[in-house]
Amino acid sequence: MVQEEVLDIEREEEDYPLNEYQLTTTPNDFNILTIVSFIESKVFKIPSFQRHYVWDLKRASKLIESLLIGLPIPQMFLYESGRNEFLVIDGQQRLMTIYYFQKGRFPRKEKRAELREIFDLHGYIPDDVMADDTLFQKFNLKLDGIVEGSENRFNGKNYQTLDEFKTTLDLATIRNMVVKPVSGDDESGAMFEIFNRLNSGGINLGPQEIRMSLYHSEFLRALLEMNKDERWRTLLGKENPDIRLNDVEAILRVFAMASFLENYKATVNGFINKFANHAKSFTEEDIIYFKALWDEFLSACSELEPSDFRINSNRFSIMIFESIFFASVKDAIEGRHTGARALSKTYIDTLKADEDFQKYTYGKTTLKDNVVGRLNRAKDILIG
Repeated sequence: MVQEEVLDIEREEEDYPLNEYQLTTTPNDFNILTIVSFIESKVFKIPSFQRHYVWDLKRASKLIESLLIGLPIPQMFLYESGRNEFLVIDGQQRLMTIYYFQKGRFPRKEKRAELREIFDLHGYIPDDVMADDTLFQKFNLKLDGIVEGSENRFNGKNYQTLDEFKTTLDLATIRNMVVKPVSGDDESGAMFEIFNRLNSGGINLGPQEIRMSLYHSEFLRALLEMNKDERWRTLLGKENPDIRLNDVEAILRVFAMASFLENYKATVNGFINKFANHAKSFTEEDIIYFKALWDEFLSACSELEPSDFRINSNRFSIMIFESIFFASVKDAIEGRHTGARALSKTYIDTLKADEDFQKYTYGKTTLKDNVVGRLNRAKDILIG
């Protein structure tokens, strides 16, 4: 079994300013029948970075009971990503509980990761899968009585046996807050930060985990393969891929710096997001090129060791790494070839000791002048 590791990368501290965007938030009250219909017709979409269904039968039953007796339940947040298309930001567990109960099926705990893959593939659970008893059990409510020893009137009931309360449930409403940026704003950047701030699913998602879904592309999939290269794992000093995808983000970031730098404005996160969104238009030829360039760059690092990418700590320095990458491959990218310049330990030591380079790595390191300054200085030193 592969051991899960979290990569400790020394990176800049920055806030991603949401006030760059003008947002509108609109409340909508959808009833249960509408919600189930929206799931089946793929109007509601659950991003793939969201964790799979984790509620147990007792907790799920309490949600259904609350709807049956008219208790308010927490509102859900949706992102309007297109006409009749909403991404679920916060509320996936509630949404899927309602969906499963209406279908009369409850997912078996040991099968939930598998079911999540099926849901991601289809956007819903096909009927033949829902009927599979190896994947699901009957969704009969599991509820305690209000007074100890008493029977809860809904205990053991399922959707089909609710009798007159079936209509009560069908027409029960849940408040949904629909968030979207005003037309003309950078929608991809706004979407990223909205998910980053509003998702409260019990786990703090890393930026790259969110990007893998919001900016899904063949290029991002290719990065996952590049991340497995043994030479790269050696330079990182980590045998196994990072469970939070910080290592994948590092590769995405250096490609952005080397090929998209003219679009840098003020924040690294915003810049990487724009590049990830841009990468959705990459052709197969583009992806093959970047994979070949990555291979050549790692070959150019054959003399280097993990310590070469660290400064005054045992943490991997993303600023050192991106500067070295830029110096090695910038001319290759401009000429659309894969001739990465070789890198030596002497060069790395010279770069780290260079006063001009150092001044770009202190203070507000995400300012455009500092970012461009350290990249160009690294290249100038390498060229000589």
